[in-house]
Formats: sequence, structure tokens, C-alpha cells
Amino acid sequence: MKKNAVKYLLAGWVAGISYVVNAQSGDLKHWPKGSSPEEIGLKVADRFVATPHPNFGRPGPPNSITYPEVCAWYGALTFAKLSGNKALSDQLEKRFEPLENEEAKLIPIPDHVDHSVFGAIPLELYIETKKPKYLTIGKTIADKQWGSPEGPRATAESQKYYDQGLTWQTRLWIDDMFMITAVQSQAYIATGEPKYIERAAKEMVVYLNELQRPNGLFYHAPDVPFFWGRGNGWMAAGMSELLRVLPASNPDRKRIMEGYKTMMASLLKYQAPDGMWRQLIDDPESWPETSGTGMFTFAMITGVKNGWLDKATYTPAARKGWLALITYLDNNSDIREVCEGTNKKNDHQYYLDRKRITGDMHGQAPVLWCATALLR
Repeated sequence: MKKNAVKYLLAGWVAGISYVVNAQSGDLKHWPKGSSPEEIGLKVADRFVATPHPNFGRPGPPNSITYPEVCAWYGALTFAKLSGNKALSDQLEKRFEPLENEEAKLIPIPDHVDHSVFGAIPLELYIETKKPKYLTIGKTIADKQWGSPEGPRATAESQKYYDQGLTWQTRLWIDDMFMITAVQSQAYIATGEPKYIERAAKEMVVYLNELQRPNGLFYHAPDVPFFWGRGNGWMAAGMSELLRVLPASNPDRKRIMEGYKTMMASLLKYQAPDGMWRQLIDDPESWPETSGTGMFTFAMITGVKNGWLDKATYTPAARKGWLALITYLDNNSDIREVCEGTNKKNDHQYYLDRKRITGDMHGQAPVLWCATALLR
């Protein structure tokens, strides 16, 4: 009897040690109290539901729904679906209702990547509810993105890209590789039509060839040789979302996976000991920035979960990123140290001097993406 008791005690001790080791290093399932994706995701999603349409920090409502709101809305929708929270899903759908009536003018005109990404919301609503009205709105936007150039934003350069089979909204800013791939990937999931995912993949390869440097990171644009954190985050998240749904038979998949893995290997080297990444990734003197950190963490979680990345190497980095990121949430579930909306500029100091703000949707969105990815 004593031998059995000792055996059971020893087994329990070993199991306990194993749990602690996993939880501290390479485990994406067990979390300290208050830090699980279910708890954090719900707080940040509830905060989103309670927040009026933002306008880049300016007073008053926006002229149209802004892309940071779209990104947070999409994250909240996917989190609600993965966590099985029907009440939250209903609230997020209800947020769309005024856009069909009295607030219809807030639906962006799809003449720019930052406007066209809005289509990801009705497409996700269609995927979740199967209501045809959402498919009509989202599909129209996805198709216009690859239609012929039109409106005041159409230029000779727009026509050049259109003639190459790319979207006329191409501009070769790394931000685009979330904005474009998000709506086209969602259109593919919603319709099953290969043209949407093939468009996104072809576009991604062009951006990879133009902007990724030998170290795996990306310039903000061809004429802006800096490794801006959130800009690179858009690329990391965009590749992750695209690869999740891109068929194995797609001829561009190998090139995109190569670019993704090269980037992830580089990001490992630049992650700070506390788990954060910086405003300028390769500048150790620049400040820890939360939106980029959230996007890189999302990309690594997604890679580990899908088997693209070595689990032993990347799981500890993804875990460290998540646990560091959520320490920046305040009592209102607003995240601090978010780089403000940023244009491109060939000036190192410009990026260092960007305002560091709290509660901006640029930062709220990646927290929700990470929560969703951890639940997948």
C-alpha cells in the first residue's frame, strides 16, 4: 500500500513539474489566471462593442468606417465565433445594421486599399450567418478592387498595375498586404471561387519581391528603407491569413511560405527579452510598440498551430509575446503604446517621433487576432 502511495505521489509530482515547465516555456494552452485568450479576448471585444466609430483620434464621427475599426471588428467577430459566444456575435452583427439604413454613407467607397478592406466585415458576417445581403455587399467590394480603375484616385500608375493583372489600388506599401489579402481571402472563403485567393497570392508575391530584404524584414515602401514595426506587422499578419486558406496546389504558395518563414526567423532575433518588438524593429533604442508586437505574435501563433513553424523554437516566442502584450492593457481594456496612424517618410526620426497612444484600434485589433489564433 505504501509503495502504491509513493508511486501515485511521484506521478503527481512529475505531472505537476511537466505542467509548470510547459506553461512557462512552450505551451499555448495553459495560462496564468487572467491572461487566457478567452478572458482577454472577451474584455477587448466588449470594449470594442461599447466604442463608437473612431475617427483616428479626431473629435466627431468619421466620414466613413476607418480601416483600424474594420481590423478590430473582424478580430472581434472571429473571436466571438471561436469562443462560441453567440451573444457577442449578435452584438457585432447589430453594429452593422445602421450601415444598411441611416448610416449607409459610412460604408467606404472602395477606391483605396484602406477603404476596400471594409469588405472583410460583411463577408465574415455572411460566413457566420449565411445572410445573402452580406455577401452582396462584400463581394461587390472585392470585385471592384480588381475592376478597372475609376474615380478621382485612378491614375496612369493605377492603369499600369491593372494591366499587369494586379489590383489598380496597388501602391507598394507593406500595409497593403493585410488590407488587400483580408478582403480577397474572405471573398474566397465566402464564395469558394478560386479567383479571389489567386488574386491575393499573385499580389503578395509582387510585394515580397519588391519589399522584403535579405534579413527577412520589409521596407515600408521601396523609397523608405526602414523596418517599421506595425508595417512589418501588416505583412506578417497578411501572409498568415493568406496561407491559412491558400490551397496547397496554388503555384505561388511556395514563394509566400518562403517569405513568411524568412521573416519569422528574423523576428526571433529581434524579439526583446521581455517579449516585445520595437517601433523600428532593428533599432534597440526605439520604444517597445504594441500593435506590431501583437501582429508578430499572431503570425507566430498561426504558424505553430498550422505546423509551418518548428514548435519547440517558436512556441516560447509566441507565448512570451502574448504575455508581454497583455500587460499593456489598462483597466478599461485599452492597450497602451500604440503607434499612431503613420504615412511613409524617408526619415528615421519620423518613425521614432510618432505619437504613442492608448486604446487605438490599430492596437486593439491584434490583441483580438491573437486571442482568436490561440483558440483555433
